[in-house]
Amino acid sequence: MTRDLVLRVLGKLLIPFVLLFALYVQFHGDFGPGGGFQAGVIAAAAVIFYAIIFGLPAARRFAPDWLIESMVALGVLVYGGVGVFGVLLGGNFLDYFVLAHNTVHGQERGIFWVEVGVAITVSGVMLKVFYMFAGRQRDRDEE
Repeated sequence: MTRDLVLRVLGKLLIPFVLLFALYVQFHGDFGPGGGFQAGVIAAAAVIFYAIIFGLPAARRFAPDWLIESMVALGVLVYGGVGVFGVLLGGNFLDYFVLAHNTVHGQERGIFWVEVGVAITVSGVMLKVFYMFAGRQRDRDEE
């Protein structure tokens, strides 16, 4: 597929819009369908699409393994950090009402950061699974 000029050009044009759509789904998740899980899957799909068009080594240069593994850990830390922060402010774990001066603003702020953590984790896990399965054939060929 690396020689298909039309697919490469269309991929370079579409992938930024797919990532932009992932951000839209992330930020629109408070007001309608969408949120962290969907945004994480869409962002991972953009990188997987890049890997299919330009090859797995190019995708690993774009999103290296250390970054993917860090994303998994960072997303869980953000999610858990919101809960711990709520406890430190006098509420229960993942009680968002203590995160702002107004309970409604606290709910909005807490849900937003939890969804950010979910998006980062889901995207990282999806890419890690893809890298592991896509790299199996290459590892088998080297044996």
